Amino acid sequence: MSLSRRGVLAAGLGSAWSCAGAVQAKQPRQLLVAAFPLVDEIIRAALPRFRQLHPGVDVEIVSRQYVDHHTAMTTALSTSVYLPDVMALESSYVGRFSQGGGLEDLLPQPYGVDRYRERFVRFAYDQAVNHRRGAVVAVPTDIGPGTLLYRHDLLAKAGLTEAALTPSWEAYVKAGVRIKAATGAYLVSNAQVVKDIVIRSGLQPGEGLYFDQASRVLVTSRRFVRAFELAREVRRNKLDARVTAWSNEWAEGFKRGTLATELTGAWMVGQLANWVAPGTQGLWRAAQLPEATFVSYGGTFYSIPRQATAANKPLAWDLIRLLTLDRAQQFAAFKSQDAFPALLEAHEDPFFAEPLPFLGGQPARMLWRDAARRISATQVHKQNNFADEVVGTELENVLDRGKDIASALGDADRLLARRAFR
Repeated sequence: MSLSRRGVLAAGLGSAWSCAGAVQAKQPRQLLVAAFPLVDEIIRAALPRFRQLHPGVDVEIVSRQYVDHHTAMTTALSTSVYLPDVMALESSYVGRFSQGGGLEDLLPQPYGVDRYRERFVRFAYDQAVNHRRGAVVAVPTDIGPGTLLYRHDLLAKAGLTEAALTPSWEAYVKAGVRIKAATGAYLVSNAQVVKDIVIRSGLQPGEGLYFDQASRVLVTSRRFVRAFELAREVRRNKLDARVTAWSNEWAEGFKRGTLATELTGAWMVGQLANWVAPGTQGLWRAAQLPEATFVSYGGTFYSIPRQATAANKPLAWDLIRLLTLDRAQQFAAFKSQDAFPALLEAHEDPFFAEPLPFLGGQPARMLWRDAARRISATQVHKQNNFADEVVGTELENVLDRGKDIASALGDADRLLARRAFR
């Protein structure tokens, strides 16, 4: 059921805590929020509305760069020192932190987050669930539906259309060969990018990426073999520029038209348009990822540290609900920061059908909205980040040193098996 902003507040913000009147009378005068760039701007923009609800309450936002923020939050949760009242987390960290006990479980009363479950994109809510403990440790605010961005002009020079890129990952690589021959442009920035997405292709809801529910290692499965084979084919045909994402060389590839496609989140369109390659406006188009692959590229959540000041938690919960359940706030963040809403109510607006000038007038938000509703949450294991490093290193051994794929994945399997239960 869709609720107005006032209705949301009446249904939740003012009634979640027992003895609400007593709590409001004694509520603290300051709330500390920890965030990272762009998210901090979204929170700041919502503060006038929050102050209307809580006059006199001061909200201090501590913002650090992305890596520094998550390092600080890891330290704060492990030591219970310098804990904020509200913590913004990128999706991969939500999965990691949910395995421990540092975040407040928002499922029981007085939170009762499960009453809002159907109002969010399903996979986003499920990402914050610790299935082993049954806890819900965060609330989603924005998501990154995966998309294939491609240079329309370069495909035209190669005599290709979008249909040549999307039927399968093999077709995507074959199209890259033709694009390179006709234009000299690389298909993708790095072969690792192809591996990263193909190992996520075909995952079933709740299935793990590197480990199953019993912590058995999955890296010798067919999807990993296929991902390594495709990445090797990309490198053998010199289809990747061998540059790292967000590097100067990577940005120059977009500016100069030497990168023909990008496998990324929908938010990348805003990055390309605003600072990476604004001079390429009108040359790009968006499509669903090859082989009807639907995955998420990042996303943001809000959580409450379990050891945060108890008296501040009612205010912290009020702020989180304002940021995640208020349609107007979600929509404002979408328009100002390309923060694709996790709230389903924010998806029902003519704004989604508006043409995007950077994409030659394509109404791509409709495409991304469809993708968002078809993404499945994956099971997160505490060793996933370590597994990322191990598998990435073994692919480098295959690409740069000619190591056999079976040997590479076998070595990764043995190393991960030793770490799986730590």
